[in-house]
Amino acid sequence: MVDPLSPTPLYVQVANLVAKRIADGELEPLRPIPSESQLQQEYGVARGTVRQAVRLLRDRGLVMTVPQRGTYVAEKAGQ
Repeated sequence: MVDPLSPTPLYVQVANLVAKRIADGELEPLRPIPSESQLQQEYGVARGTVRQAVRLLRDRGLVMTVPQRGTYVAEKAGQ
């Protein structure tokens, strides 16, 4: 879960939690990650926080966003 009292920004915490799920194989390559609204509910954060987290994951090369389709785990993310 995220810690609102942590000095680490919430979006970084969410990105790290999703990255761990990718590394652990819970989220598989080329499969969609949970939707923004699902992540928002799961972690109890605002939609903007989720969007920043997804942007960070994309910058790290862990996910790719396909317009009108969603965000997917990158092919090489688990390696």
